[in-house]
Amino acid sequence: MRVGVVLEDENGVQGDVCAHFGQCKFFLLADIDKDKKKIISTRIVSNTAVHGGGGCVAVDEILKYKITHIIAGGMGMGAQQKFANAGVQVFGYEGNVKKALDDFLNNALGGLDACEHHGESGGCQ
Repeated sequence: MRVGVVLEDENGVQGDVCAHFGQCKFFLLADIDKDKKKIISTRIVSNTAVHGGGGCVAVDEILKYKITHIIAGGMGMGAQQKFANAGVQVFGYEGNVKKALDDFLNNALGGLDACEHHGESGGCQ
């Protein structure tokens, strides 16, 4: 499986999960062996679609990497729905990326509520 994590910077597993999906500058891609609870490899890629607005282009950007799960600090309902339609599970986390991945491996991550500043319209962010 491949887990995408939204990053504020290029610090990878040493950095922090970005507070908002649509504003992340980078994605961490972590290939994981869930049975062995082990990270096989990671790589950092640029988010070339930073805050694409109503088109959810950032969702499309990370889906190119065939992720199965996404970890973000916050995300609008439109983006969450687009991930759900693609079969990608969305998880919320604030803090260190390595800790987020460890919690993921131990089934200790929860879901993610919509960012409150996106309102009820479900606009994709």
